[in-house]
Amino acid sequence: MKRRKYSNWLFCKGVLALLLMIAMFSCNLFGQDSIRRASTIVEKPHSPNTAMLLSLIPGGGQIYNRQAWKLPIIYGALGTVGYFTYSYYSDMKTFKDEYLYRVNHNGTPQLAEYANRPTQNIYNLYESYNRNFQLFVFIDIAVYALNLLDAYVFANLFDFDIDDNLALQTFPSVQYRPDLGVSTGINLTLRF
Repeated sequence: MKRRKYSNWLFCKGVLALLLMIAMFSCNLFGQDSIRRASTIVEKPHSPNTAMLLSLIPGGGQIYNRQAWKLPIIYGALGTVGYFTYSYYSDMKTFKDEYLYRVNHNGTPQLAEYANRPTQNIYNLYESYNRNFQLFVFIDIAVYALNLLDAYVFANLFDFDIDDNLALQTFPSVQYRPDLGVSTGINLTLRF
């Protein structure tokens, strides 16, 4: 009888130790899971409005969207268009000053390099450069607007799941129906 009590006591002690170990390991696993969940909750959502506000400084929204590789494209486009805008503006201003000087001084040229050109030709050059200047101002505005639009659209698509499993999957299926028996077919699964 003593031996049986001793073996029962050892059995209970072993079961208790086993339950204690299971409880310790499961608490540890649950603790890690709650830490993992807490880290995902703390993460701030990606805001398209913030991306667009940051994009008021060209490229700020792209940096926010983690697309810094677009910065050379944006600044290259803005720099190129800005250069042509300034170039057409300075040439337009030169021809305007020359034309106004000739009109106010009885056709006498101000600059020696345009002395052999008629006044009407100077006016036509002024109009041409003025038109090109205005066109490049609109192109500059369009490039800047594309910068804003790009930041806003990619911020909206930032959390979009692009996965290989976004497709139509087909696989064979076997079903049992009491009235028909075993039937085979194709199962289609569309995942978004």
